[in-house]
Amino acid sequence: MAGGPDRVRELLMQVWEPARAKALADAQVLTRMLNADGINGALEPWDWRYYAEKRRKAEHDLDETALKPYLSLDAMLGAMFDVANRLFGLEFRPIEGPFYHPDVRGWEVTRQGRHMAVFLGDYFARASKRSGAWCSAMRAQRKLGGEVRPIVVNVCNFAKGAPTLLSHDDARTLFHEFGHALHQMLSDVTYPLISGTSVARDFVELPSQLYEHWLDVPAVLDRHARHWQTGAPMPVDLRDRLLAAATYDQGFATVEYVASALVDLAFHEGAPPADPIAREAEVLAEIGMPHAIAMRHATPHFAHVFAGDGYSAGYYSYMWSEVMDADAFAAFEEAGDVFDPSTAERLERFILSAGGSRPAEELYTAFRGRMPGVEALLKGRGLQDVA
Repeated sequence: MAGGPDRVRELLMQVWEPARAKALADAQVLTRMLNADGINGALEPWDWRYYAEKRRKAEHDLDETALKPYLSLDAMLGAMFDVANRLFGLEFRPIEGPFYHPDVRGWEVTRQGRHMAVFLGDYFARASKRSGAWCSAMRAQRKLGGEVRPIVVNVCNFAKGAPTLLSHDDARTLFHEFGHALHQMLSDVTYPLISGTSVARDFVELPSQLYEHWLDVPAVLDRHARHWQTGAPMPVDLRDRLLAAATYDQGFATVEYVASALVDLAFHEGAPPADPIAREAEVLAEIGMPHAIAMRHATPHFAHVFAGDGYSAGYYSYMWSEVMDADAFAAFEEAGDVFDPSTAERLERFILSAGGSRPAEELYTAFRGRMPGVEALLKGRGLQDVA
């Protein structure tokens, strides 16, 4: 979708400058905390997370163990399905297996009585499963040779419990992968090769990252984030502290990510560097990498760099998609309703159902009326007012 490295670099640098400024300001605060502990000298990368966590507890007083009882897997599945129903009219009916593993759960997805998909959820870690989370289509939607509706599976690695209680990050992962699943389930194209998530790498994360936004809608949390034992809603004070902490330490998070993306991009421009580590150091010096922050992925284990044409030079795509998802969610906010029917209809028609039938830039412009800017992303990360 980006078309070329210059356009990618322009986007990343629009985010890099305010993120770096915020990270440097945060580094000053953490350095004062370090010095108050009697440690002289500069803040080092191995100091950052320790002091950032101390600062987070002091400023936000947010304990993940207090959140988890309100974020059971069943409650978050209910929230996930409820949002899909309110946006797209989808209904989810549990179905019995047998499936490929006893832990797998299944649902038939319908809309106004029409069969749309079969959705499977494989949520628990086990020895035979690789780590991570992903979405796969066991059968893609197509119209060629007759209508075929998809069979879609979300795979996660949550710790199985009775009940299974999720962290906020776990719940975000659940919503993220279901955004990919919606891209498959709502697909409405002729050819399977352009069905669902068969789109440009820097466009495929738009539906998934966009869907994450609804997890943190206060009305969704109030309705579904309920204590697994008592059924009581999450206390408003706890909910508000959760939402207030959403932008905490985003200077650090954005800097470590964008640095990796820029190094990945540099590795694939021109001739391969004879010494990748030396090239990495050059790039970090050119952009003014803060001393106390390391790249998110050190080059020797940066799998994206070596993953072939699917991912190499493509690490930027998460940020590219996040610019779009922040801008796309802003369309709902501008409509005055995060479940606005007209905006949801455009999202389905031009993004979720269209697959790779048209260039991604055309599809996004048809949905939004223009291409996105970085303003919504900077606001969402708390970076918009950084000088």
